[in-house]
Amino acid sequence: MNDHEALVEIEEILQHLESISFVAQRDAREALPVLSGESARDRLQWLEAARDLFFHDREAGKAFMRGTPGLYAQWPDVRAWTAQAFAFNRWVNSWRALEGYMEQAGDVFVEFGAAGEQAWYDIGMRWCERSVEDARAYFGEHYRKLADGEGIAGIEALMAPAEMLATQARLTLETYLPGAMIARSVVGTPGLEPWARRGVDLMQTGRARGEAYFRLENAEGVRHLLDELPGYRPRRHSRFLQLLLLAWFDEEIPLADSDWRPGRGRPAMECDGRSIFMPAVLADRDEAVVAALHTAGHLRYDTYAAVEINALFLYSETAHPPLDADQRITWRPLFAPYAARMFRFQVLFDLCEDLRVDARLCADVPGYATRLERLLTHAEPPEGPAGTYYTFARGQYAQLLRGAPLDPRLEHLRAEDARLLDAFKAGETLFTDAAFPELTIDQRSQAYLPGHGVNTGRPVYPRRTYAEIHDAPHADAYAEHKQTKEKQKGETPPQAPEQRQNDPDSDISVPPENTSGSGGRVGVGIPMPTKDVFTRGANRAEGEGKTPYPEWDYREQRYLHEWARVIERPVTDGKPNRARHILNDHAGALKRLRAALEMQKPARMAPLRRQPDGDELDIEATIGYVVDKRAGLSPEGLIYRRRAVQQRDTAVLLLADMSTSIMARHPSGDGKIVDRIRSGLILFSEALSSLGDAYAICGFASKYHDNVNYYVLKDFKEPGGAEINARIAGISGRLASRMGAAIRHSIKRFDAVDARHRLLLLLSDGRPADYDDGGDPRYLNEDTRMAMKEAVDAGVHPFCITLDPRGGQYLPSIFGPSHYTVLDRVDELPARLPEIYLRLRR
Repeated sequence: MNDHEALVEIEEILQHLESISFVAQRDAREALPVLSGESARDRLQWLEAARDLFFHDREAGKAFMRGTPGLYAQWPDVRAWTAQAFAFNRWVNSWRALEGYMEQAGDVFVEFGAAGEQAWYDIGMRWCERSVEDARAYFGEHYRKLADGEGIAGIEALMAPAEMLATQARLTLETYLPGAMIARSVVGTPGLEPWARRGVDLMQTGRARGEAYFRLENAEGVRHLLDELPGYRPRRHSRFLQLLLLAWFDEEIPLADSDWRPGRGRPAMECDGRSIFMPAVLADRDEAVVAALHTAGHLRYDTYAAVEINALFLYSETAHPPLDADQRITWRPLFAPYAARMFRFQVLFDLCEDLRVDARLCADVPGYATRLERLLTHAEPPEGPAGTYYTFARGQYAQLLRGAPLDPRLEHLRAEDARLLDAFKAGETLFTDAAFPELTIDQRSQAYLPGHGVNTGRPVYPRRTYAEIHDAPHADAYAEHKQTKEKQKGETPPQAPEQRQNDPDSDISVPPENTSGSGGRVGVGIPMPTKDVFTRGANRAEGEGKTPYPEWDYREQRYLHEWARVIERPVTDGKPNRARHILNDHAGALKRLRAALEMQKPARMAPLRRQPDGDELDIEATIGYVVDKRAGLSPEGLIYRRRAVQQRDTAVLLLADMSTSIMARHPSGDGKIVDRIRSGLILFSEALSSLGDAYAICGFASKYHDNVNYYVLKDFKEPGGAEINARIAGISGRLASRMGAAIRHSIKRFDAVDARHRLLLLLSDGRPADYDDGGDPRYLNEDTRMAMKEAVDAGVHPFCITLDPRGGQYLPSIFGPSHYTVLDRVDELPARLPEIYLRLRR
């Protein structure tokens, strides 16, 4: 084919694309001029690859065409990278992996060369062979993080244990990779293999336990890394640090462990107005001493005094947040007006307040200035935006330690009468300076000087001023802190890491607090302005037949008032013929179940006391009767006791996920997943009808937060039988799965049944998801977790049965480690579903 023929073919392909998709032909025409320096045959090869990728997967084709300009600018060999990209059409839904490849291949080529890029690409292709999700995790992670400064050899060393784990333990790359990069930063590349092999051993004892180890979500995984961390361990020297604080501040300040762990930014001490929270390790003894003195200095100079905090709220004209159950307040309303720029202001405010406190410490605590200067001399400033703040702060401290004038905007902070409000105003002034760049939450911790950290992250106990505590007549300087220490011993038991809420923002991983009001924690998403805290969703008109429920937003740490709307829909249509076929196909399993049910039927005789007649006297009731008689009363003659069969008082609601995913083909190719779900629900209904327990069967599917459909297949008061089986046989999948709202509605349905033991069984085939979750998989996970807590508080015991093989990755954080089970084989569902209930019922 000559160039003329190639140009004709190019135009024909473009016209063909235009007839099929406007977007495809537009993206192709926008990218082709970038390749104008290439031959017509090379451009044709590129366009054919783009067309075929688009026909294979529209998103893949778009990712290829849109990524072409950037990739070509760095890697002009269009034939080479076109061939690599085209190989992704071997897999379905590989477009996210291809998107990551297109974004990074040029940078990898420039930095590692052609051989290095080919090695990087080959590793990703091997993971594509295993799973496109694993390939997405690999190509989606920045290559420099994978390399860790060691080039392609660093990537190969990081991925070698992953390939071993995939073969021996079927561990996904998505589970391995984030924890492995953190582990490598602690134990080094040679320590990765021993770390991974320990995880394999844990996988032998339990898959969920092993996966939590690799994700650093349990004590075993975190402890292993903390033990390997070099540096000074302040907890081992807590007595020394406490004596130091007692000597200089005349207060016995409780010291506690923080929940910092590797991968959560730079370690620093924090304070909640009463206690100082220490990380597992700091760089050296000097930093630990400076950090302890500096953090205690905030207590000494009234950063957390109630009168000073109230002055901030009064100045900001912001509604004061309500105290939570622990009598703590939060800083969130002060930062809410800054919205997405809140981290920038938070760091500037902290910088000013740190300078105010350190100016007093340098004057009052001998040796503090010397230690601080030594730290600042040897520390290296961070790269990126955080470096601007760090360099500015270090410059001001250099002036402070020399006794030289500070920046005019900060000079007043060195005065003895400077207050917290003065630091806040100085922070506002600095915020208007465009020289300070925007910060992300990951960059925030790097912006602070050694021995310093976030002051306004934790909810705080407002306290009296230092003068009020120590200058009151006959005041016991230690009494308040002794009481606090004793109270914390009883109220704050040690928590294993897997019991804590995990969040990339370390501010959120603290003991739970009541944040239902306008308060919250700084650093969690973008807050709403205080005046609008309760309005989102509150003013929506309630639709006909829609029941409103709150929804938990972990990013704002509050409930969205009446955000979700549930529409209850009775199901009347059914498939009786299909139901009969299901019963015939599972006749053997049903027979075995009914035999097991006979063992579950009540047979134990239990005593009934205070009866009008019976087999024997009730001694306690008889004595009471005689005493009342002699006292001149007329008691009822309920003095007998008899024995009767004890009846179980149990009710169960089976809630089935009826989202689109259940319509997927069965892995064997024989039918669909929904066929097994129908069979399981029918056998469940038959089993409970024989047993006599009160039960209901419902399903749910959703499209957006205000349209959660709740299907009642069988109500508690309806008898089981052919009609119920026909309804179940007619179910199909649709839409998405907003679990939290469906669970809350299920809790409400239990009000209609009088039972002491109430069990909620959730049958699902995947994680919670909906069209309006913003692409944040954690959002609905966290809402479901809160709904589970609400169920427990209401006396309902939740348990999840999932068909998702990866359920062990997210279900422990939602239901807890012992409140779910994963059915690896879908075919087991019909027989296992009733059996699981019978086991839970005991």
